[in-house]
Amino acid sequence: MTTITVKGMKCQHCAGSVQKGLEGLEGISNVQVDIATGTVNFDGSADTKHIREVIEQAGFTLVSP
Repeated sequence: MTTITVKGMKCQHCAGSVQKGLEGLEGISNVQVDIATGTVNFDGSADTKHIREVIEQAGFTLVSP
């Protein structure tokens, strides 16, 4: 399982946007978002560039891959 930190998520809608975006990337599954800690866990892997693009398109900032 991979854990990343995302800045700016405040609500379930935020979490849903991040989850949906990441699940749309090939090679990523089982996305779990924790708003309280700002972390996202997922199985699999994808290019960090693509992960960053998805997070930014959702309106948030990838703090750490």
